[in-house]
Amino acid sequence: MLKKIALALIALITLLLLFALTRPDSFSVERRLHMQAPPEKVFALVSDFHHWPAWSPWEKLDPSMTRPHSGAASGVGAVYAWKGNDDVGAGRMEITAAQVPGQVDIKLDFLRPFESSNTTRFTLTPKDGGTEFVWTMQGPMPYISKLMSVFVSMDKMIGPDFEAGLKNLKAAAEKPG
Repeated sequence: MLKKIALALIALITLLLLFALTRPDSFSVERRLHMQAPPEKVFALVSDFHHWPAWSPWEKLDPSMTRPHSGAASGVGAVYAWKGNDDVGAGRMEITAAQVPGQVDIKLDFLRPFESSNTTRFTLTPKDGGTEFVWTMQGPMPYISKLMSVFVSMDKMIGPDFEAGLKNLKAAAEKPG
């Protein structure tokens, strides 16, 4: 009887591991929000890492997180690194493209808790007297990520953070002044 249970368990684990192989090789998470602020104002908040504490959903997770900035002050070549507790891990972002006021591309490297390299794009489009803001992150899905995605999608893991960040960004961008 124990042998049959063990064989059934091994078969289930094998099927799970094989099913993970069928998962996509990449992921994409996207959220959008309209804000009553001009694209130029919103662009300034996302193309300068010094402004991120006002809206980033991850900034308040670790008050003692280190945040060295290097490279350009803003725009292409600006670099923001972070190192913090288990909630924020460690990583580095670099702005690789910035087209005023419509788009910002960021190379995003996570170092801890898991190593990965992704790209983030902010797209800003004038609409209805304000800005339609789209936040997209894309990256590869190595096998371990495929296995995790059997239980929880990247969209469900990251999407709520994007939504919180967009809400914060909207508040910062719509603030008078």
